[in-house]
Amino acid sequence: MHALLTAKRIAVVGLGLSGLATVRFLLSKGVKPVLMDTRKQPAGLDQITPEKVDGIYLGELDANRLAQMDLIIVSPGLSIKHPALRFAKLQGAEIIGDVELFARVNTKPVVAVTGSNGKSTVTMLTEAMLRQSGIAALAAGNIGLPVLDAIAQSEVAVFVLELSSFQLDTTESLRTLASANLNVSADHLDRYTDMSEYAAAKRRIFRHAQSAIFNADDALTQPTPDNLSGETRQTLALSLQSHQGLANSEYGIMLQQGQPWLKVDGEPLLPLSEMSLFGEHNHFNALAAAAMALAAGASKTAIAETLRTFKGLAHRCELVLQHNNVRWVNDSKATNIGATLAALAGLRSSVTGKIILIAGGDAKGADVTELQPVLCRDVQHLITLGQDGPAIAALMSSAKEVKTLQQAVKVAAELAQPGDMVLLSPACASLDMFKSYADRGEQFAKAVRELKV
Repeated sequence: MHALLTAKRIAVVGLGLSGLATVRFLLSKGVKPVLMDTRKQPAGLDQITPEKVDGIYLGELDANRLAQMDLIIVSPGLSIKHPALRFAKLQGAEIIGDVELFARVNTKPVVAVTGSNGKSTVTMLTEAMLRQSGIAALAAGNIGLPVLDAIAQSEVAVFVLELSSFQLDTTESLRTLASANLNVSADHLDRYTDMSEYAAAKRRIFRHAQSAIFNADDALTQPTPDNLSGETRQTLALSLQSHQGLANSEYGIMLQQGQPWLKVDGEPLLPLSEMSLFGEHNHFNALAAAAMALAAGASKTAIAETLRTFKGLAHRCELVLQHNNVRWVNDSKATNIGATLAALAGLRSSVTGKIILIAGGDAKGADVTELQPVLCRDVQHLITLGQDGPAIAALMSSAKEVKTLQQAVKVAAELAQPGDMVLLSPACASLDMFKSYADRGEQFAKAVRELKV
């Protein structure tokens, strides 16, 4: 058994996906943890055999019981600022997350990505590039497969981890061949004090990274000296723009044979027109994935082939229907302002007519007025719904407010003309009206397809 787990009282706090994976991992190592959850009836509780653990405590966290622990493994869904956790830490308990536990026991190469937006696409692109190169890669983390379930799979050669700021809050010792920070935009400000604290959480991904990859067009992604260690061999700045001082950048866009190509590792890789993913934001995602995949041993031939064939992820600028020369695009995963701004920036050049935007939901404390300049420039019709729909509608005098997503689709259909795009890109979380962003996207797609019936 790993020394970390011997002769310790260990608590797992939060019994969601990652928490249940942590319990399974600990039980496989002969450890009987104490389990806690703030919910009275966690969905996965029936997966746990009570006699195999050292107690299950539900509801309000017991600070005194937590203070008796040596090690507390906390779910990313629970803030480490919770009073019970802060009290336990003052009493000497060590507080980590499942990614930190993974980092302490893992022996295989890792690449990792974070960012307010695009990280799932980059994670899956990187995995696909490595697999196309004949390397047994596995995507895990915030993408859906908990890292402590992933580590149990013996055939893996490289782990590709998607990491949220919440996961990075409790991670100290993760070593990577390459770590990428794609972008930082207003999100989770109901959990962080301000943007500075949120950005600092994202930059934690660079600790112990051999290659630190950042966005030259977003200063909040750039590693600071205290983020880097002696293990950092290089920093890579990615950009779709021309920057003074980045003229010879190894990753960006270059002209080749009279058309724009992706430039990867200083060389032209493939024309942008050959990429299967559309939108400028996906050109950047491709650069980030290529840099990570190369660091883990992928071939450039395999990277180019992946970019020609990769179809993208559900609910991320996904084309639902093209009918009467109107495109209906599902970007329900745009759960923050930055994601919607990226979608509009990436798609605008491909739209010959008007953009009809459907937005709204729970803005999570973000300042929705940041949307206004882009709405006024790029969006011709705005339809809003949900908790913060009225605040978004106030940004455009012609905005139309509706009660349901189905009503939004009907209004959009009435407005749409050939050449237009109807874009669901809410700039908000979904839980005020839906089970998840996926549920929201599926309801949108269903309503759109029913228009043809």
